[in-house]
Amino acid sequence: MTDHLTEPGGKVRLYIAAALAKDARVAPDEGQAHYLLHVMRAKAGERVSLFNGHDGEWLARIDDVTKRGCALVCEKRTEKQREVPDLWLVFAPVKKTPADYLTQKATELGVSALQPVATRRTIVTRVNAERMRANAIEAAEQSGRLSVPEIREFIALEKLLAHWPRERRIVFCDEAGDAPPIAEALADAPSGPWAVLTGPEGGFDPAERAAIRALPSVVPVSLGGRILRADTAALAALAVWQAVKGDWR
Repeated sequence: MTDHLTEPGGKVRLYIAAALAKDARVAPDEGQAHYLLHVMRAKAGERVSLFNGHDGEWLARIDDVTKRGCALVCEKRTEKQREVPDLWLVFAPVKKTPADYLTQKATELGVSALQPVATRRTIVTRVNAERMRANAIEAAEQSGRLSVPEIREFIALEKLLAHWPRERRIVFCDEAGDAPPIAEALADAPSGPWAVLTGPEGGFDPAERAAIRALPSVVPVSLGGRILRADTAALAALAVWQAVKGDWR
């Protein structure tokens, strides 16, 4: 992806998988090098910001410029590593909205992992995890995040529920209409690891809904009286969770 964040003064922010430390020399990948040298027309000696999800954010100097690449030399750490809340988004992909959009926005909203699931009414049969990760990296670069959410493999809902970790509570966006409003349901809920679960276009079928609500860690919630698209419901629930239980407080 090439739409990296350009900060005031022309500084670009890049995700790098390599370890970052004082005087470390790292190499941008081919797309990043092209963006730096041929789109931004950066020169040797100019600075960029780097992060890798572990070592905080570093100011790095562009060095050893050639027609095809360059090196980046870490000079100083500008931010210590900050972790996002332990919040997963478990979602059924929808046909009319590519996972790109939801991945980008969920990354901006601070999820720690994205888990696509296949339900009985899910029309989508495959998810491009590599493309989702590219979108997550771009969104992290642009939003100032110091980490990139984990992108998990597309699996069946039944399999996920069968191995659900008992300590992780689930905000279940239940369209049936008999659940309390989300902010009310979360107000007195305990802290700890959480997940937001949303369904496909047609919603969960009755057997799936019963299986979800049977889990002891599930908190069924309502998102109001209007019918929301699946992607809208996911983002709305994430925003409310961040406001009530997360790092928006």
